[in-house]
Amino acid sequence: MIERTREQSFGADVAVVVVNYATPELTMRAVAALAGEREALPQLRAVVVDGGSPDRSADFLRVQLEEDQYRGWATFMPLSLNGGFAWANNQAVLKLARQDRPPEFIHFLNPDTEVVKGSVVALVNEIRDNPKCAAVGSQLLNPDGTAAASAFRFPSAGREFVSGAQSESLGRLFGIPATVITSSQSKEVDWVTGASFLVRANALQECGLFDDGFFLYFEEVELMHRFHSHGWSIRHVPESRVVHLEGAATGLAPENAQRPLPPYWYQSRRRYFGLTGGRAAVLASGAAALMGMSVATLKQLALRKIKASGFRFRDFMDGGFFPTAATMRPSVPKWGDMPGRPPAWMVP
Repeated sequence: MIERTREQSFGADVAVVVVNYATPELTMRAVAALAGEREALPQLRAVVVDGGSPDRSADFLRVQLEEDQYRGWATFMPLSLNGGFAWANNQAVLKLARQDRPPEFIHFLNPDTEVVKGSVVALVNEIRDNPKCAAVGSQLLNPDGTAAASAFRFPSAGREFVSGAQSESLGRLFGIPATVITSSQSKEVDWVTGASFLVRANALQECGLFDDGFFLYFEEVELMHRFHSHGWSIRHVPESRVVHLEGAATGLAPENAQRPLPPYWYQSRRRYFGLTGGRAAVLASGAAALMGMSVATLKQLALRKIKASGFRFRDFMDGGFFPTAATMRPSVPKWGDMPGRPPAWMVP
């Protein structure tokens, strides 16, 4: 297995992009874990982006990345603007695309992760084995080693209803496949976790980068939906294992389930449905979610067990239910574009 791994992946040119926002210690842990991948991937390089953090992240990361163990393969890219996760990743990709030697693959990695040795190699092997595959995603692990949700079916009105109702049994009753896909073998899926996924540069050249109308959340789902629409596939790779401190970089950790979802979560959800299905999809998914939540509320009242959640009805109605013209307007930079253009969500 080791020989197969080395033979397939040794010449691969991989650029790993890690976007930091006010979590510099976590970011450096993520970068440090990548060092072991360079034994099998000697051309692996990393771009650490600071997305306009309000703390001293930029100073900390600049000093850390000047240490000997990172010299020659890890570079720092500070941004003065907090343009969101999609926009920050795009800035790194646009810079890489303009280099004399653009990478063959780009690995998007969250700062609250640590790759298990061999994980990037496994992604490279899988994508090289499948020439029409645009992106491959890792199996996330909770800190205790248990598997976390990592592969998924695309959002739909039916799945919005089931999610709102908090009842998998209703999904089975109505024949609606679950959102989460579990598999111990590599498998073609709709989309994979944005916390650790590797993308073929050729697919980005054909389909474009992240839509920068998303501030945070759903940007990777829309990108992979776009890949599918161009005839590419997406694969989940359980052999690639990545420890994920879920929510550590965003504040939406599982233990904070009752914390209100930020308004931009609802806006991103609406934008996803608008870009992939138009006004009808926005309204249908919103109505389905509300119906599902009504079912959940009635069930809780009947059982006299009212559960608090992070959902806020007013935020949903303000930013997640009614479609707008901007909701359906793509903002997708092309490979080779100049970096620096402000993200669409900032433009009136």
